[in-house]
Amino acid sequence: MRILIDIGHPAHVHLFKHFAWEMQKNGHNILFTCREKEFEIELLKVYGFDYVSFGTKYQSKIGKIWGLIKFDIKEFITSIKFKPDIFLSHGSIYAAHVSYLKRKPHIALEDTGNMEQVRLYLPFSNTVLVPEMFHKDLGKKQLRYKGIHELFYLHPKYFKPDERVLAELELNKNEEFIILRLISWNASHDKQKANKSKLPAIIKIVEIIKSMNIRIFISSEANLPDELKIYQMKINPFRLHDALAFAKLYIGEGGTTATEASILGTPSIIINEQAKKIGIHQKLQNEYELQYFFDNIDDASEKIFNLLKVKNIKELWRLKRDKFINENINPTEFLLDYILNKKWEKKNDKNN
Repeated sequence: MRILIDIGHPAHVHLFKHFAWEMQKNGHNILFTCREKEFEIELLKVYGFDYVSFGTKYQSKIGKIWGLIKFDIKEFITSIKFKPDIFLSHGSIYAAHVSYLKRKPHIALEDTGNMEQVRLYLPFSNTVLVPEMFHKDLGKKQLRYKGIHELFYLHPKYFKPDERVLAELELNKNEEFIILRLISWNASHDKQKANKSKLPAIIKIVEIIKSMNIRIFISSEANLPDELKIYQMKINPFRLHDALAFAKLYIGEGGTTATEASILGTPSIIINEQAKKIGIHQKLQNEYELQYFFDNIDDASEKIFNLLKVKNIKELWRLKRDKFINENINPTEFLLDYILNKKWEKKNDKNN
């Protein structure tokens, strides 16, 4: 089987990597296609995958419209050369469009429910696989599974934290630290205000945490302002999960990294006014108490400092994490079964 996997974010490399490795072990051919956003290509190289890059993404509205046409064409040309039997993606518009033109199946994974994108790929897809706790109903093409995307790569079967990352961060073994992640708000579904308006509140939080003798590392998609550059995390991107596993707390604007931290047994706080609308975050906060979400960093400050004062917080969170993992499946095994046994064909038969 020849499988073309289109990715739009570094997290998508992690999402599909164990699936891709297992398929390759069994003689199947995998090709990744991508646009350059953050460090997708670096990850693809580190993991040894064949890939084709279509260049950088566009940020303006006109640029995004042009990019839709341009990347569709490049995906189509790549598919002519690679001759895939199936397209796989995390809700890729380009993979969906080209699979339809090539009369090949497209299986999409979805967990954000960004309808701006969903409307552009759903009509051209065979199946959309979503977590059981997904907060929307995408119709007859939707298939729920008991798990979340982050378990594709952070399930204990696959991921064991590497303590050597502490030396890379120049930390002592018992030295406490937190990770703060700032993201770029140029993505079409991000409705927050400009980064500059958040800067004073972020600096204030950082200074208080520093006064508690807790180290701070900042990971950012955008260039950091001068006031925060001394805290910039300087490790290879593929080591972020190891760092998250040993952090005392994660604070960030992006939901994916927050959920990754939760699955690794690290308390996480999401600063994003969209988080309260998303089923996965609702479940992790209300049922498992693994993470918390707030509209802005000022609202989150009391929770941040209360969590940092708990001495055995990592032990408490690991117990919560273990409960969550025991109550969910290994989604990589689910996806392997779904693709190898062509279960989308059986689903389509039932719908007809």
